[in-house]
Amino acid sequence: MRLSDESMSVADLSKPFNISKSAITKHLKVLEKSGLLSRSIEGRVHRCRLEPQPLSVLSEWVLFYERFWNNKLDALDAYLAEDVK
Repeated sequence: MRLSDESMSVADLSKPFNISKSAITKHLKVLEKSGLLSRSIEGRVHRCRLEPQPLSVLSEWVLFYERFWNNKLDALDAYLAEDVK
């Protein structure tokens, strides 16, 4: 959420967290590998930027399975309602 407005340095990103620099780096590498984060280097400063495009793929996947399970649960509800009568 902090990267949604602007890019930030790794140091600024890590300020509110009480974990080591290497742990922050590991987390950022996972996000970078997934395509959710891009990193640029300005001198000695590494800046991170949110790349939200992969989230649209995830959103489509979640929506598909939400519809799928809602249909299955509606069918189960109808079956159980019929069975009770």
